[in-house]
Amino acid sequence: MRNNTTPLPSDSPVDTENGQLPVPALMALATAAFITVLTEALPAGVLSAMSTDLRVSESATGQLVTVYAIGTAIAAIPLSAATASWRRKRVLLTGVTGFAVANTITAVSTHFPLTLAARFVAGVAAGLVWALLAGYARRMAPVQLQGRAIAIVMAGIPVALALGVPAGTFLGGAVGWRVTFSAMTVLAFVLIVWMIMVVPDYPGYRQDDRPSIPRTLTIPGVAPVLFVTLVFVLAHTILYTYIAPFLDRIGMGGAIDVVLLLFGAASMVSIWIVGAHIDRRLRVLTVAGTLLFAVAASTLAVLAGNSLLVYVAVTLWGLGFGGVPTLLQTAVGDAGGAAADTAQAMLVTLWNAAMAGGGIAGGVLLDHLGPAAFPWSVLLLLIPVLVVVITARAHGFPLRRGDTHS
Repeated sequence: MRNNTTPLPSDSPVDTENGQLPVPALMALATAAFITVLTEALPAGVLSAMSTDLRVSESATGQLVTVYAIGTAIAAIPLSAATASWRRKRVLLTGVTGFAVANTITAVSTHFPLTLAARFVAGVAAGLVWALLAGYARRMAPVQLQGRAIAIVMAGIPVALALGVPAGTFLGGAVGWRVTFSAMTVLAFVLIVWMIMVVPDYPGYRQDDRPSIPRTLTIPGVAPVLFVTLVFVLAHTILYTYIAPFLDRIGMGGAIDVVLLLFGAASMVSIWIVGAHIDRRLRVLTVAGTLLFAVAASTLAVLAGNSLLVYVAVTLWGLGFGGVPTLLQTAVGDAGGAAADTAQAMLVTLWNAAMAGGGIAGGVLLDHLGPAAFPWSVLLLLIPVLVVVITARAHGFPLRRGDTHS
């Protein structure tokens, strides 16, 4: 057996020997995750108002989300490689500054092409930040608490979805969507100051020390985790993106706010559970998350006529999915070892590719088979996910975190 965990550099400013987590610094990174997700999702909540002000159709305005995801997918790997030798804090502050600039332009722009460009820049910033967050959290934590550190950082995702987006939507309706994006800019600048004060710095990597993408893919365990990421997120995105037409079909169109609230609340519970147990039970939690999502999809496929069971299914879905970003980021970091940053960048790229692909695939399913096909497609996609997680017991999803078997 060998340990694949990347050691901290000798000049690390954080003392990990005392077994404590640097919570203020990790919370700053969680806020960065929060800003990243909220910046991506907010246009969906203020779509009509943006459409009216920018004088374009709602379908065109919806592309503000698409172009963000494209920017993230395109930028993660090349920017991660280009900035590999930079001090880590410099990279992190550059990414958050990118959000501040992009959200400022979005708030003041009256021209749709300029707004699109700003959204692309925001997506590029997200690609840079996402490729960095999990690795940064790992380097700040003792080895035995690295999974918990990543869970704290990734908690920004469900908080943004469950609280941030509804709050941003309410604020946009009350005082205008431009004020909402301006508030995001203010939050980004506050975060920059916070990071300067509490987040430790780390050295970058020499270019000859950073493994290439083909070499990283040959590391045992990396490819299975990346496959699970791609297919699991694809399944989730198909259902999540088109949950409104699915609910309309079963006569629950007026309950979408309750459904999304339940999903967000269950996701927050999920990440709390994952954070408490990931350092000992990563494999069990990943299998459990997949099974919970499969049970939820099965319920929606055959028992959607019962509204109570729909609520139960959505809750199970949130419990299954909420901790997945933490589980997969931790798994790929463990498997990647010295190539963890490259593996993280690849995961970010595939995650966003799956989000874009889920939107496209869901649209095709909606047009040709109708909303009833969504839960069945999720079940079909989760079968290979479960097979890979179960079979990757030596590498990728081992019985014990940090260990692989020769």
